[in-house]
Amino acid sequence: MRGSPRRARSAARSFTSTLRALDAVAASGARVSVRVDDLDRGTPVLAGDDFDTHPVGGLGVVPLLIEVAAAFEEGRLDPLEIVDRAGLEHVGVAGIWQHMKIPALPLVDAAVLAAAVGDALATNALLERVGLPAVRARIESLGLERSALLDRFRDARGPDDAPQVALASARELAQLFSSLVNSKAVSPGVSAQVSEWLSLNHDLSLVASATGLDPFAHEHDEHELLFVNKTGRGAGVRAEAGVLAGPRAGVSYALIVCFDDLSITHRLRAHDAFRTLGVELMEYVY
Repeated sequence: MRGSPRRARSAARSFTSTLRALDAVAASGARVSVRVDDLDRGTPVLAGDDFDTHPVGGLGVVPLLIEVAAAFEEGRLDPLEIVDRAGLEHVGVAGIWQHMKIPALPLVDAAVLAAAVGDALATNALLERVGLPAVRARIESLGLERSALLDRFRDARGPDDAPQVALASARELAQLFSSLVNSKAVSPGVSAQVSEWLSLNHDLSLVASATGLDPFAHEHDEHELLFVNKTGRGAGVRAEAGVLAGPRAGVSYALIVCFDDLSITHRLRAHDAFRTLGVELMEYVY
């Protein structure tokens, strides 16, 4: 559905600037989906077309990481089992393992790379090891009805390949991150492990740009900010979901923008909407 996201409920803070920015993006023809939930009350603070399913790129790694962490906890996988990239099809869309000399890594290090830098080879190695059916079963067990991991990362997608890496709705992404930080995703141990991996994420360029955190070291912030996030990118796709908590409040959030990447102006307009949401989230938690 193209058009302005529908505001579901009013809140103590109106997110007026965010709505204005999302209106501008939608007016340019983009599809927008947003959801913000208060962590303490469990109630929506902001919602617009949050049931709609959209491509989310690398955000699809989160259910994969949950399945990997569950397999570690249950003993189905050895975290130190070695995976060799020589057995994988080369993919250069994102990540740093392709630039490193070491050809093989333990599974747990592949999970760190997948979470921290969106490493495509590391993600594909994990997916090859656990299998797409297991991830799909995990998604179903998490109660996610509008989310799916469809395929591995590829440099080019042919007619026989899934058109996207992953799909999700903003509502389910926000709820998933809430479950992670509240220790309700599979088990407290799995939730803690996945949250720890995601806390290493280096991409703080969208919503997270408003936090002022160091992209390379933000696990223990001196200003009492708790932050966990994951971004997803693709051609005409920007998505981010996470948790931001401060002295005043905490929120889980997700924003997806699918736009025609016709010019740098279109792209920057989309990015500005994420940053505007980040500013108002900071005002809410601080």
